[in-house]
Amino acid sequence: MEISKLTLEQKIGQMFICGFPGTGVDEGIKSLIAEHHLGGIIYFRRNIDTVEQLAALSRDLQKLPRSTPDIPLFISMDQEGGMVARLDHEGVSRIQGNMALGAANDLSLTEAAAELAAKELTALGINLNFAPCVDVNNNPANPVIGVRSFGEDSLRVAEQGAAAIRGYQNQGVSATAKHFPGHGDTTVDSHRGLASVPHSRERLYRVELPPFRKAIEAGVDMIMTAHVIFPAFEPEAIPATLSRRVLTDLLRTELGYEGVIITDCLEMHAISRSCGIAEGAVRAIEAGADIVLVSHTLKEQVQAIQTVRAAVQSGRLSEERIDESVRRILSLKQRRLGMAQDCSSGQPFSNPLMPIEESEPLLRQIAERSVTLVSDKNGNLPLLEKEPVLVVWPELRGRTEVDEPSVHQYTLADALKSYREQVKLAVVGTSPDSSEIQEVIAESRNFKQIIVLTYTAEGEIPKGQVSLIQGLNEIHGSSIIVVSTRNPYDINSIPEIGTYLCLYENRQYSLDALAKVLVGQLRPQGKLPVSLNPQFPIGHGL
Repeated sequence: MEISKLTLEQKIGQMFICGFPGTGVDEGIKSLIAEHHLGGIIYFRRNIDTVEQLAALSRDLQKLPRSTPDIPLFISMDQEGGMVARLDHEGVSRIQGNMALGAANDLSLTEAAAELAAKELTALGINLNFAPCVDVNNNPANPVIGVRSFGEDSLRVAEQGAAAIRGYQNQGVSATAKHFPGHGDTTVDSHRGLASVPHSRERLYRVELPPFRKAIEAGVDMIMTAHVIFPAFEPEAIPATLSRRVLTDLLRTELGYEGVIITDCLEMHAISRSCGIAEGAVRAIEAGADIVLVSHTLKEQVQAIQTVRAAVQSGRLSEERIDESVRRILSLKQRRLGMAQDCSSGQPFSNPLMPIEESEPLLRQIAERSVTLVSDKNGNLPLLEKEPVLVVWPELRGRTEVDEPSVHQYTLADALKSYREQVKLAVVGTSPDSSEIQEVIAESRNFKQIIVLTYTAEGEIPKGQVSLIQGLNEIHGSSIIVVSTRNPYDINSIPEIGTYLCLYENRQYSLDALAKVLVGQLRPQGKLPVSLNPQFPIGHGL
């Protein structure tokens, strides 16, 4: 459809992507599409029951009555892989996250993983993925990026990100490089507050920006903004999402980006608790954003759309400014139109996903290439054949939309039972209390081989996990094996541990690969994608 044939309200609607509750079409999303001309949808886990249900939902959304029936909806989600995977259901491949791919350090594997993800997304009617995350994670205390990053080396992150972008877009799914101009060196989660990256321009050009330059060279369809302050680019204390100096002067003019700029969700506290969601939408568009993301609350979504329309009517925003963004959006939709038409065809549905057996060899290869042996100065590997093994497993109890996809029941004990007859599992919380700690320590007295898995989601390893390891170490000393199953920096809190491995995630393929390493059937091949400390720099791996 030509932009001249669209009303102001229709054009503004194209500039919003919104979410909704439930696994079926509800009245709220119907009204957003029919009355407010919504341009796109974002899915969360709350929208997914089964893959069959999700594919049908995508088809139903594309078929909803709207004033612009020839303009398909963006249907999007955060499917980064690893710990940020909204699709983590039966029949969907459990693709590794970025830091595991960074440890494997093979661009062909990264591209193949993205292609696999894109094929599955396309089959489910999803045409836009908010991935890859190309933030450079050079701050061990970062509470929100961590293993979502390919690593701390800017050029490696750039190459890995470009490979992922190629993989997604070669299969017809729009990729999104995020979070511009870089969320890797922060100690505040922008879901909860306003972070700052107070480095010089020289440092930002050298570290944070190269992955985005490379993404632009790779033709990335979208770039997502960061709700982070960058004083070197913007002297006012406002996040990049609301800064014209960042979005227009830096990203558009200096870096030459011609694609679509989308905000991170404006309901995150960095925006919602400062200027507010509706005002944030206007300011983001003034700054140069093309699409505003409001993920959760219908009232806030409607108010943001209405506030943008009022800003145009009052002259605060020009209609020409709106037209600039809508041209980019329609151009992108035109390029990705085919899958939306297929999704709305109304044909009887059958599970469109490839059998897991077809994707499994790739995912096992990635897992086996990523296991990183950091230290074994005590010579605990491989495990002794006849000696019982105690596995201490930190169980995730509860999750949020921005954090874990689910609690995974498959543990290292399950993986080891294929190789060792006597394996005992001791389950604790990720922040174990004193009673849990004492119970495990008492049980450990019957074992000479003890493997403790750690799990650190935000910043430093929880104190309870440290206390548990220290207590075990006092009794068993050099025989303790520790494996980090998320952020790899845990050894800095337990330097007395002599045998330490990094896994980067706690899912089945990685655990199976770890078991092979522990029993000596697989040589560890992973290399650290981040520096742990001077003793264990980036690239280290035994």
